[in-house]
Amino acid sequence: MKRTATVFLSFLLISISCTKPEPAVSEAISTSLSAEPESTKEFLKENPKVQDEDRTTSISKSRSNAITNAVETASPAIVSITVTELQTGYSRSQDPFFSFFFSRPVQREVQSMGSGFIISSDGHIVTNEHVASESAKTIKISMANGEVHDAELLGSDELADLALLKIKGDRNDFPYIEFADSDEIMVGEWAIAMGNPFGLFADGQPSVTVGVVSATKRDFRPDPNEPRIYMDMIQTDASINRGNSGGPLVNSDGEVIGVNTFIFTGGTSNGFVGLGFAIPSDRVQKIINQLKESGSVSLAFDPGMEFTPMTTQLVYQYGLPRLAGLLVTSVNKDGPAYECGIMPGDIIIRIGEERVASEMHAWALMREYEEGDSMVIQLHRDGKEYETEMTLRKSVAGR
Repeated sequence: MKRTATVFLSFLLISISCTKPEPAVSEAISTSLSAEPESTKEFLKENPKVQDEDRTTSISKSRSNAITNAVETASPAIVSITVTELQTGYSRSQDPFFSFFFSRPVQREVQSMGSGFIISSDGHIVTNEHVASESAKTIKISMANGEVHDAELLGSDELADLALLKIKGDRNDFPYIEFADSDEIMVGEWAIAMGNPFGLFADGQPSVTVGVVSATKRDFRPDPNEPRIYMDMIQTDASINRGNSGGPLVNSDGEVIGVNTFIFTGGTSNGFVGLGFAIPSDRVQKIINQLKESGSVSLAFDPGMEFTPMTTQLVYQYGLPRLAGLLVTSVNKDGPAYECGIMPGDIIIRIGEERVASEMHAWALMREYEEGDSMVIQLHRDGKEYETEMTLRKSVAGR
């Protein structure tokens, strides 16, 4: 009898659990489960600040996104750079007759500002060469937390427009930012430009502008009168203005994908029109590593020849054709240039797929190659054009 009752009760419980409750019962159960305990309601009534804090926390979380997270990660490592240089000018004498024939050289201190970012805990800083060059007398950096430090120039490279600074002292706890692989950049991904435009925030948080990567592998020679050649640049529509130079272009992970360097105005104005350019991080690391080791940048190979730009004087003096290129002046018989058939008197027209515009342009093109690579060179000789392939070897210091 006892066993029968147990079986009956078990069956009854199973039947109840499998039977769908009436709507009224379901509603009652739902209401009961969702209702806050009376003790909780009373606690919130007595402590309204707790409810406000929960609501504030919820709103703050909803405002956070990939951009704000990236900015929070990178901001502590962004610095403002103030450089003092000595520039030489000329002043006129008070004597009108004397000042007509002579002028007196005068040196004066000139301050300029730019941006940069810390790349190591011991205070190494990357910026543009046109922000901090060898002519700098003093360099001061201001951090986002308000700290101001003296810095020294470890090395700079005019051709790449990059410079490496070091905060003076033995401190090893500076916040720093990581590099991303610029070969992995996707056109259309977020791009965040950070820095100190117009020197507005010298002692505060860096300015942040947001856009996308508009294009990659853009080549430029912005000023025909200057030797700088910018190759494989990252194009972005994130606003870059004067003072942003040297600051980082950051991805949504808070990593550096490039160094903000210049804007292209198209002749319409002196301000930003949506075309900003940054040196890709892979090239930055390559140059910075050499500056850290030796203070200068060198080729990873020896081409085994010397050359000079074609000029009108050379054309008339030696009866050379009017061609834009480089005149080969000497060839080392033990070098790769001799081995591939290059001779003195040849005119280098192209290196790889690029037409050579100047000597600096040629060095910039050669920097794209490593020891062991093959470099195709197009030459002009005796009224005809030839193409040869040079196998690069032997590392040398210098360039």
